[in-house]
Amino acid sequence: MTEGAAEVVLRPIVPDDLDRLSALEVELFGAGAWSTTMLADELAGPGRWYVGAVRGGAAGQELIGYAGSWDDGDDVQVMTIGVAREAQGHGVGGMLLGALLEHARQVGAGSAFLEVRVDNVPALALYERFGFERIGRRRRYYQPEDVDAWTMRLELTGAGAPDEGNGR
Repeated sequence: MTEGAAEVVLRPIVPDDLDRLSALEVELFGAGAWSTTMLADELAGPGRWYVGAVRGGAAGQELIGYAGSWDDGDDVQVMTIGVAREAQGHGVGGMLLGALLEHARQVGAGSAFLEVRVDNVPALALYERFGFERIGRRRRYYQPEDVDAWTMRLELTGAGAPDEGNGR
């Protein structure tokens, strides 16, 4: 684990995190940010699993990152990974992705899928470091920015992924 991530603890996301989640969404994703209502619906949705990263792990600590997935019974879709700008580059994104993939393996998923902006170089590097492969391009996927996405897949039946990295 890289320096900085050592003091980070992962914990389940709870409804009380919605205000901070909303603030991070706007900080990280601007016009494409999910609304507070969308986030609440996502957290409550069937098959969803969300995890947060806090510094030091004390109860009530402010979230510096979050990630979520959706399990459909066969595969897992990585729905989002976000790390506060001041915490990026310290392995938090890798911790979160590692937790999502561990959960995916625990629920018996055969593959993990995700979409990522074609221009998000740090996130692409993270996903490729974990073994994800690009399988297609979705034109104009991110709105209202009108940006394409790579669809990526990781087969989960093979060897484990690295346990560090960063980004979304």
